Amino acid sequence: MSNNFKFDLTDRKILRELQRDSSRTTADIAKCVHLSTNACWRRIKILEESGIIRKQVALIDQDLLGLTMTVFVQIKTNEHSEEWFEAFSRGVSRIDEVVEFHRLSGTWDYLLKVLVENIADYDRVYKMIIRAAPLSDVTSFFSMERIKETTEIPISLD
Repeated sequence: MSNNFKFDLTDRKILRELQRDSSRTTADIAKCVHLSTNACWRRIKILEESGIIRKQVALIDQDLLGLTMTVFVQIKTNEHSEEWFEAFSRGVSRIDEVVEFHRLSGTWDYLLKVLVENIADYDRVYKMIIRAAPLSDVTSFFSMERIKETTEIPISLD
């Protein structure tokens, strides 16, 4: 995305509408943001080309697919070389069950969000994680309940 790209209130409204349901027609979104269909379509294309809209996807219900367990994995390492990071990043990124992978500041070095069916399934994934690169500590937290979950980025209309 270009740092020079400026988007206005109408663009922000379009982004909010797309986050709520991008499967709607451009005409429907245009109506919601008080634009003509063509003007709305042009703005959406510009938002895509600028990189603000990265892609459009379908959100899948993990529970209905049997992935009822969410595990947050905190990782510490004593190794911080570029080579170690490349190997670890490559290894963890290949694990489909890892749906988020963050490098952290503070006491822990990395945080993973893992979706699995059960404890045995997590154990299989855990073994893949620890094979990715040498680690000094791995701690797993099993989510008891999803209280809030959204893919919507907060977009101010101010």
